Amino acid sequence: MSAAPLAKDPGAPAAAARVKWLAAPSSAAWLAQALAHPELLLIDHAHCERKAAGAALQLMFRYPSDGALAAVLSPLAREELEHFERVQALLERRGVPLRALAAPPYGAALAALVRRGEPERLLDSFLVAGLIEARSHERMALLAAHSPDPELRDLYNDLLASEARHFGLYWVLCERRWPRARVAERLGELAEREAAILASLHAQPRMHS
Repeated sequence: MSAAPLAKDPGAPAAAARVKWLAAPSSAAWLAQALAHPELLLIDHAHCERKAAGAALQLMFRYPSDGALAAVLSPLAREELEHFERVQALLERRGVPLRALAAPPYGAALAALVRRGEPERLLDSFLVAGLIEARSHERMALLAAHSPDPELRDLYNDLLASEARHFGLYWVLCERRWPRARVAERLGELAEREAAILASLHAQPRMHS
């Protein structure tokens, strides 16, 4: 894809990977907050994996006659649920109950950017889902590189490849339906807004805050 690379940010931590989908890297403040509350972040991570599966299924139900879409999103949803189960099992081993958490504004703010008319709605839905996956990949790379907990480093390292594949799948779905230039232009617009949403750190650590 041809989206612009990340701009250099002196306040950003050194990342294990730079993700071209993103307009700006995560801040050092987010990483410090996440590392200070690893179990709270794990709970949120479990919810994120379940939400990602739900987002894929929602697209399948919204466009039930699109067999090519289902062929991509059905296995993606299954893999997201497998990730949820893995994180949940880790929480159980640590004696940490899965519980509801107050959601940061990230998801709702991105959903509000999705245009309502078709085919723009489908394009934006793919790109928003891909941006969320890209941010997850970037932040898991940071956690894999900086967490002092070996078990958590292993978890995040193991999930990196699939997270990268997930946002790549959403890009492929876009390219099958629209010219690359159009996709890249809209992605650039949404990526700038995504970075702006994350400019203010949420009061509690979240995977996307």
